[in-house]
Amino acid sequence: MKIPAKNNAMTKFRTIKLVLLILLAPAALAQNLQRSMQSFTDKGEHLEVVTNDGRYLIKPYSDKIIETSFIPNGERFNPESHAVVLAPSKLKTQVKVSVAGIEYAIAGMLVSINKSPFQISYAYKGKPLISEKNGYAKKDGAEVLDFNLDASEALYGAGARALGMNRRGHRLPLYNKAHYGYEERSSQMNFSMPLVFSSKMYGIHFDNAPIGFLDFDSRKENVLAYETISGRKTYQVIAGDSWEDIAANYTSLTGRQPLPPRWAFGNFASRFGYHSETEARSILDKFTAEQIPVDAIIFDLYWFGKEVKGTMGNLAFDTDNFPQPKKMMADFAAKGIKTILITEPFILTTSGKWNEAVQKNILATDKNGQPFTYDFYFGNTGLIDIFKPEAKEWFWNIYKELNNSGVAGWWGDLGEPEVHPSGLQHQGGSADQVHNIYGHNWAKLIADGYHKDFPAQRPFILMRSGYSGSQRFGMIPWSGDVNRSWGGLRPQPEIALQMGMQGMAYMHSDLGGFAGANLDDELYTRWLQYGVFQPIFRPHAQEEVAAEPVLREQKIMALAKTAIELRYRLLPYNYTLAFENNQQGLPLMRPLFYEEPHNEKLFAVSDSYLWGHEFLVSPVLKAGAKEAQVYFPVKNNWFDFYTDQQYTGGSTQMVALQAEHIPVFVRGGAFIPMSRTIQNTSHYSSRELDLHYYHDAAVKTGQGKMYDDNGETPQAFEKGAYGLLQFSSAVKRQQVLISLSSKNGQHYQDVDRTLSLVLHNIQSKPHRVLLQNKALDFVWDENKKLVSVKLVWRKNTKPVVAISFRK
Repeated sequence: MKIPAKNNAMTKFRTIKLVLLILLAPAALAQNLQRSMQSFTDKGEHLEVVTNDGRYLIKPYSDKIIETSFIPNGERFNPESHAVVLAPSKLKTQVKVSVAGIEYAIAGMLVSINKSPFQISYAYKGKPLISEKNGYAKKDGAEVLDFNLDASEALYGAGARALGMNRRGHRLPLYNKAHYGYEERSSQMNFSMPLVFSSKMYGIHFDNAPIGFLDFDSRKENVLAYETISGRKTYQVIAGDSWEDIAANYTSLTGRQPLPPRWAFGNFASRFGYHSETEARSILDKFTAEQIPVDAIIFDLYWFGKEVKGTMGNLAFDTDNFPQPKKMMADFAAKGIKTILITEPFILTTSGKWNEAVQKNILATDKNGQPFTYDFYFGNTGLIDIFKPEAKEWFWNIYKELNNSGVAGWWGDLGEPEVHPSGLQHQGGSADQVHNIYGHNWAKLIADGYHKDFPAQRPFILMRSGYSGSQRFGMIPWSGDVNRSWGGLRPQPEIALQMGMQGMAYMHSDLGGFAGANLDDELYTRWLQYGVFQPIFRPHAQEEVAAEPVLREQKIMALAKTAIELRYRLLPYNYTLAFENNQQGLPLMRPLFYEEPHNEKLFAVSDSYLWGHEFLVSPVLKAGAKEAQVYFPVKNNWFDFYTDQQYTGGSTQMVALQAEHIPVFVRGGAFIPMSRTIQNTSHYSSRELDLHYYHDAAVKTGQGKMYDDNGETPQAFEKGAYGLLQFSSAVKRQQVLISLSSKNGQHYQDVDRTLSLVLHNIQSKPHRVLLQNKALDFVWDENKKLVSVKLVWRKNTKPVVAISFRK
């Protein structure tokens, strides 16, 4: 369709030019003078715009997600995305034309295209988001997409980095690469993503796999640039009404994280590494003797070789040190303890599987089609070509056999891949073209295998490298080989918060730190206490200093035990966070600006964060600290989780630190479901619960929930094999009402529950407590201002507990 003549356009759309000028004014000097629009065609499902040097395809996925692709003259559009899984919705679109250009409107989203000089701008509900500067260009051997930024916006994304929460001012490699022993600064780590979020509340995902850079205005010219060696010139703009909405929209685009098995939320025994079956049994016996909960044991390299070097690729138990692995794993399972094995994609030429790997043609090759071999730390090696169907089948059959022998989870290590020469060739392209999606496809291989061969099991896939959308395969990433130091601890909340925003909600750290023989009891304790409120609780380190609490001195072991027991008591709350992530894409750890999106003082804050919606957590990140400064988000009052002291929302307070725990606070009006202390999750039951309600007179009504299923069935919610317990509060003049109900799937067997209801911040002794108008015994603690009530919640009932006070 050609652009209509000036007079007709001006008659029909007289206001459009003014709107365009308003939208484009901040970037008027940064338009592309070399590109001009020649025509456009509305093809229903997308808009095609022809320019002098190529064409744009603009496609809405939803009313809050728009994809733009540029195809230079002489190139074909590549429709393959490794990240996007969302099918575009059928949406009502509208094209408006003016002399200046066109507007493409999809509900609240608006794409404005200025004809000459050429420029594309994006807005949401009348608010300008971002605009292309030059758009696509070739520069210094790279292909570039660049954009105009406001001078004030903070930028997040690019995967895992340790730079400070606001990453503006950095040019960051998009190349997954391990950084051994990092501390407070690391610009390149194991997990990069071509993804940007702005404090203006939008995101841009550059939908292209080959390596490159993200430039977050490093030259201070208010420019965001994506640079790559080759591939698609495609990006999606993601908008939303809140940060939670943006998280939901991005994860709808790239896929949601499956609910992990319940045992994944327990404590892990792990180190580098257990050398024998005898050693592993001894460690777990110590956990039992000390009554410290534990759910899994992780075997590092020594399960398949006596030495670190020369054995990688064996992928079979060393029968000298593990003479009866199947029986060992069965014995562990009988105690409720799962076995997790490390695997790597490298097959050394000295390994027991080298000849088989060559014969079966599963390895990446050189340009002559021969196995590409090279040296790295562990020996002379080849690399499994994860993109070859025959290699995937070969690798999966190893996992399948070990799963049948009793392995319950997998650790995929070195999956950047750690050493990946540019000359190496994969079936899907050169090393540099597929480097960043190697770990992504490795996780997919395992997830697909479980779906096919073990459809009743939830996989556990611990990996340190991936790509946009890796969460949909159930990948659980960790932050790499961090130094065992305070400098190593300090960036961990930032890394986890950033990755949670980017869909990878289970990013976590080796608790206590990994690298270096540093025996620091305070550091170890504070790291584990932080770990209670991060997604996965997994102490892990080089073996010179024990990572397992059962091997630490008595005082430190007692502090660690307290933290681990709290982790288990919070299982109902934490599992509900996992359900929210699975259904809505919400991070488990959330930045404070999620609560106050327009508070610029919070844009760079990562030393405090929200654990779900109800907890405010402030880890201890400095040695010898005696107090901490804590900001309390403005919407609610907050209560100390340990003392019930009240803090006013919007205030900043100094909080005294205790050796037994880090500062943790609960939102006024919140419900916190908790369980009893258990040795591992095999003993978990929702039949007995402690339900804590944090009364706040300013919160007239409150809601909470608790998700329950068997902890094992994939897609239990979708299959109707779930229970959703719902709690609500209503505050009246002389009464607090607590209502209980449940919404259960058709395949969920409801049960009677014994409930210990604890109401916090009750300032006077109740006159009476009624359950369905029948008097209940209660305990009033005047000093702590607590009311405790025990009741039986009969299945299929909706009881109401009424706490009344004298006038």
